[in-house]
Amino acid sequence: MSFVDEFNRLDLSGLAERSRATELSEVRRSLAQTNLGLQDFARLISPAGGKLLAELCSRSQQLTRQRFGRVMRLFAPLYLSNECINNCSYCGFSRDNPINRVTLSPDEVEAEVNELHRQGFRNILLVAGEHPKFVSNGYLEECVRRSHQISSGVSIEVGPMGTEDYRGMVEAGCEGLVVYQETYERQIYAEMHTAGPKRKFDWRLETPERAYDAGFRRLGIGALFGLADWRYEALAVAAHAQYILRHCWKSQVTISLPRLRPCAGEFQPLTAFNDRDLTQTICALRLLLPDVGIVLSTREPARLRDGLIPIGITMMSAGSHTEPGGYTGAGKGNIHQTVRGRIVELAAGSSEWAAPADRQTNATGQFDIADERSPAEIAQLLMRLGYEPVWKDWDAALTS
Repeated sequence: MSFVDEFNRLDLSGLAERSRATELSEVRRSLAQTNLGLQDFARLISPAGGKLLAELCSRSQQLTRQRFGRVMRLFAPLYLSNECINNCSYCGFSRDNPINRVTLSPDEVEAEVNELHRQGFRNILLVAGEHPKFVSNGYLEECVRRSHQISSGVSIEVGPMGTEDYRGMVEAGCEGLVVYQETYERQIYAEMHTAGPKRKFDWRLETPERAYDAGFRRLGIGALFGLADWRYEALAVAAHAQYILRHCWKSQVTISLPRLRPCAGEFQPLTAFNDRDLTQTICALRLLLPDVGIVLSTREPARLRDGLIPIGITMMSAGSHTEPGGYTGAGKGNIHQTVRGRIVELAAGSSEWAAPADRQTNATGQFDIADERSPAEIAQLLMRLGYEPVWKDWDAALTS
């Protein structure tokens, strides 16, 4: 039985609705438990649970210290391409957005990885839009292979593939896969994804299972908050993580709770998910899933990130760029626009060629980041807070 079968049987909408009527005494009862279930999680993210946020934070911090100590794993996203065949209403890379696009060559990817290595990173997340004409499996495997020669930890966040294609990625040196369902609410998912292979809800939902069968040792999931009711999304992510922990038990699991950020197309969030809601959800996830990694990206502003570090976060990005070539300016000589899969060259000397003063390239990013501090600044902050920044926690030699 796949998670799709289990997901179809779960009444997450009903559970989310019932959580709104949770009494304070029920929240306290769940807080007193050591082994929580999904019903307890629903109580912890309820309005009543929000009234006990200070206690939630204290319990989450205590449990995180117990399971993970005072360490923070650091990583950097490296965007290979902003070409995409999908139309996703909320994404800057969406097919019909008239943005400046580029796909880095393997040599250019290598240059970007070398720059990140110089900054200290040994964990790299390779990210790309989904477009078979520009981003084929052979291209991705070559990018993984070259990245792995420089960086000990390589993960990918690309369009979903079949198990055999994923095996090629693992053989090339990839250890982790990240795939966000975006929204677990089927109707909203259909409305947000109007064209392209990403419209296949079930195919995407089963992606972590195919990746596990292919041999990935890290699996990352999450939802994009701002599309559907946040309590429903949090319950779906929690249920998905529970399933993966039961059925993909040889892999480490991480959860991310990204919130919508400004991007090309100027899509506005459909629902609210404020700082307090995010904090409550992180704490509830930690109490439900004590050994799961929780990721915090540079989507969030510096002050909020600093405050969330002690209460449950185990993995952070730093100094991030969401545009291809953002770290070195790689690919800036091949900037173009794409119309119906056809490259349209920019006019010589046009304003589209000029990169902003604070950026290496004028390729369009997927979204605007909020925390622009350098990796060194983040590492120094962590040490001041009494944490150890971990740049490397894995090497293939351990299992060779």
